[in-house]
Amino acid sequence: MSSTRPASRLFLSIFLIVSLADLLAILFNNIFWQTLFKPLIIPSLIAFYLSVSDQKNKLFLLALFFSFLGDVLLLDKNKLFLYGIAAFLITQLLYIFLFSKGLKQSSRDIRVKSSIPFMGFYIVLIWFLYPGLGPFLVPVLVYGFAISVFGVVSLVNFLAGNREITLYLLVGAILFIISDSMIALHKFHSEKPSYGLLIMVTYISAQFLITHYMIQLEKVRK
Repeated sequence: MSSTRPASRLFLSIFLIVSLADLLAILFNNIFWQTLFKPLIIPSLIAFYLSVSDQKNKLFLLALFFSFLGDVLLLDKNKLFLYGIAAFLITQLLYIFLFSKGLKQSSRDIRVKSSIPFMGFYIVLIWFLYPGLGPFLVPVLVYGFAISVFGVVSLVNFLAGNREITLYLLVGAILFIISDSMIALHKFHSEKPSYGLLIMVTYISAQFLITHYMIQLEKVRK
């Protein structure tokens, strides 16, 4: 993603630096630096989006805000875990609403085919996690279904639209699902030290690609 605006280059640099700092903090298990840098990732991405976009879609900004809120809440993955899920659920619902506009023109066949991989993965993951979910069963079911629908929407966009642009949305959605799946596996199945870094790499990449898609979509719609 490139832009001739000096401000956009500045905010993109800040986003990359903050993201790298958070990943290094995870790698070296520095809780203080994680607490400092993780909440700065989405605000720096918002600043970048605002510096590039002429339309400044309010629903998209609201989705990013709830992502920021989820990041902050999930700094405490014990007491505030459910609140973090709730914040990211709102993000997913906003993404679904925002990116499903105009999909009525897509064929029923495309919608069915797009549902199979994501809903299939959702069912298998829930089956795998079920023994360890306990009181978290319903929240995980609801959130998992929502992000799976986002995946379906992204694939319908890809199959029915401009594939050069919609590929960013599709890859972003897949990476978001991978990130959240690792969170669920880490919390409800088996803890693995490697999950922490991979969760944030996929999450940061997902949010960046979704933002990139949004910017490109706005340019096409001008």
